[in-house]
Amino acid sequence: MTENTTHRLDSPEYYINRELSLLAFNQRVLELAQDPDVPLLERLRFLCISSANMDEFFEVRVASLKQQLQLDIASVVADGLTPTEALRQISTTAHALVEQQYQVLNEILIPALRKEHIHFVRRNHWDERQREWLSDFFDRELMPLLSPLGLDPAHPFPNVINKSLNFIVGLRGTDAFGREIDTAIVQAPRTLPRIIRLPENMAASANSFVFLSSILHAFIDRLFPGMEVQGCYQFRLTRNSNMYVDEEEVEDLLQAMQGELPQRNYGAVVRLEISDHCPQEGIDYLMEQFDLCEQDLYNVNGPVNLNRLMAIADLVDRPDLRFPPFRPAPSVMEHHPDLFERIRYEDVLLHHPYQSFQTVMDFIGQAANDPDVLAIKMTLYRTGKQSELVKQLVRAARAGKEVTVVVELRARFDEEANISLANQLQDAGAHVVYGVVGYKTHAKLCLVVRRERECLRRYVHLGTGNYHAGTARIYTDFGLLTCQPDITEDVHKVFHMLTGLGRVRDLKHLLESPFTLHQAIMGKIQRETEFALAGKIALIRARMNALIEPQVIRALYQASQAGVRVELVVRGVCCLRPGIPGVSDNIHVRSVMGRFLEHPRVFYFLNDGQEELYCSSADWMPRNFFRRVEVAFPILDKALRNRIIHEAFELHLQDNSQAWALQADGAYLRQQPGEGTMPVSAQASLLNLLGKG
Repeated sequence: MTENTTHRLDSPEYYINRELSLLAFNQRVLELAQDPDVPLLERLRFLCISSANMDEFFEVRVASLKQQLQLDIASVVADGLTPTEALRQISTTAHALVEQQYQVLNEILIPALRKEHIHFVRRNHWDERQREWLSDFFDRELMPLLSPLGLDPAHPFPNVINKSLNFIVGLRGTDAFGREIDTAIVQAPRTLPRIIRLPENMAASANSFVFLSSILHAFIDRLFPGMEVQGCYQFRLTRNSNMYVDEEEVEDLLQAMQGELPQRNYGAVVRLEISDHCPQEGIDYLMEQFDLCEQDLYNVNGPVNLNRLMAIADLVDRPDLRFPPFRPAPSVMEHHPDLFERIRYEDVLLHHPYQSFQTVMDFIGQAANDPDVLAIKMTLYRTGKQSELVKQLVRAARAGKEVTVVVELRARFDEEANISLANQLQDAGAHVVYGVVGYKTHAKLCLVVRRERECLRRYVHLGTGNYHAGTARIYTDFGLLTCQPDITEDVHKVFHMLTGLGRVRDLKHLLESPFTLHQAIMGKIQRETEFALAGKIALIRARMNALIEPQVIRALYQASQAGVRVELVVRGVCCLRPGIPGVSDNIHVRSVMGRFLEHPRVFYFLNDGQEELYCSSADWMPRNFFRRVEVAFPILDKALRNRIIHEAFELHLQDNSQAWALQADGAYLRQQPGEGTMPVSAQASLLNLLGKG
C-alpha cells in the first residue's frame, strides 16, 4: 500500500490520546444526564454511570500510567504523549468533568427532583422530629457498626479500602487514658445504605431521603465521649485495581487468582476525593499519608461517591420518571418449540435487547434436556453470579453429557464471580479450562453436538456480547444461531485449540485473534483501497466500542486518501481523527448513546459488490488483535446481512437525536434535527421495528 508522501501518517498529530478519548466518552454520558428529553430518574442514573466510569478510569487507566512512571517503562504510543504529559492533560480534563458532575447534581437534578416531590433533606434543614428520628437511627443502626480509630504511635493510619466512605475527624481534648488526640478516622462499613428514607409522617413527601454522610456528620461526636469534635470531613480513595499474576510462573491459575483478589482493595492510591470544605491542613495530612500530589486531589461538593445515588432509582416508585417499559420480541421457541429444527431450516439472527436473550437461554436449555445431545462446549467471559445459563450447563453435566467450558478467570472485576461458577461446573462434572496462558479468551461461542439418525450434527451460537442475561437487557448485541457445516467445523477447531492448545488450521469462515483477524482486516481495508484507486466505488463501515490500533488507523487513512468512503460508529474510545484535509476527508465517525449501551462489533466491506459482513467479539484494539482469543464470523445469508446493514449502520448513521459526530480536533458535536427535519433515534426505531414496546 503506498502512502501519500506529503503526509506522515504515523505523525502523532493524527492520533487522539486514548485516555482523553475515554474522558470524552464519559463527557457524553454526562450530557445524557443533562438532556431534558431523557426521563428524570434515568438522567440521575446516567450521572451515576459517569461516576462509576470515572472510578474504573482511575483504577485501570490512570493507575497503569502511574505504574509506567514508577517503573520507568513508558511505552511509545501513537499520539506521542509521555505518561507524564498524559497525566497532566488527564488531570485538567478530569477535574473539569468532576466539577461538572457535581454542578449537574446540585444545580440541575436535585432541583428537578424536588419539583417531583423527591427530596434530599440536608442537615441544616432537619426539623426537631426529623433530628430526633435520625438520632435514634444513628444509635440503633449505625453506632454498633462504627469503629473510630484515633491516630497515635500505637494506632497508625488504617488501611483504607478502595472506594470506601471514610471520615477524617479533627478532635480537641484527651482520651480515656489522658492522651491528647487531635485526629481520628471513621470508616463507614460497605453494608450500610448510603441513602436513608425518612418516615412519610415527618417528611415533605413519601420520597424524602437523607445521606448517610449527613447522619454521621451530625452525630459523630458520640463516638468520642469527653472530646470535642472540631470538624468532620468525608473522603474516599481510589486505588490501582489491576491484578498482576505471572501466568508463566504459577502452576494453578485459579488458586493464584483467588490469592490475588483480596489485594485489589489495597493497591496503590491514585486519587483522593474529599469534601470541598475540609481545611487544607486535613487535606495535606491525607495527601502525605498516601504520597499524592495536587493532580490526584478532587474536592467535591456533595457525596464522595455519586454512584451510590443509583439506589434512588430503585427506591422511588415513579414509572413516569423512567424510560417507558418495553417487551423484547419473544423467544423463537414461542413459535418454534424445537429450536434445532428451526435452525436446520435457516440461520437465526438475534439483535438484543430488542429481541429476547431468552432464545439463547432456550438453546442451552434444550441442549441440556435433549437426550440426543451428546456434548456442549462454551466460552464464558461474563455471566453474572447467579446465572441460569450456568445452571443449565450444570444440569447437562449431571445428566451425563460431555460439557466443556472455557472460563476466563481474568475478566476484569468479574474474577470472583467466574471463580465461583468454575467451581460449580467442576463440582457437577464439567470439564473446565481457563483458556490460554497470556491470552484472555474473549470469544463468545457455544457448540452443541447432537446425534440425528446415523450422523452427528453440530449447532452453534456466536455472539458479539457476553452470555449474561442481565446485561443482555441493556446492551445491544448481535447473535447468530446456525448449523452450517463449514462454520460449525470452524468453531469445533477453535474449541480444540482452546482445550488441547494445538494449532488451528484452515478455518474456512471464522477470523481468529491472535492469528488471522488483524491480518484479514488489514487485507480487506487494502482491497477497498485498491478498488478505489481503480476508479470503483469503495465503502467500509465498522461498528465497535473502541478504535485504537495504530496500524488499522493508518490503513484507514490510506483508504480515505484513495477515495474510499469510511463510515465508523464507535461508541467509546476513538484514536482516529476524521476530517483532516488530505488525510481523512472521507472518514466519518459518530458515537450513538442512549437508553441502551451500544455494544456490537460489525465490520462491512463493499468488495466491488460482493459484500462481506462480519460480526465479532473484538474491538479494533491492540489487545483484541494480539493478546486475546477472539473470533469474527461472517453473515452468509443475504437477507440477514441486509438486516444488519440496516439495523447496525443505516439507522445509526441517520440518528440526529442521540448521536455525536467526532471532529478532527477530538471534540464531539451532538447532532440535532435540522429545521423541518424529523428527529431520528436509532434505538427508538429499533424498539418499534423489533420490540414489543
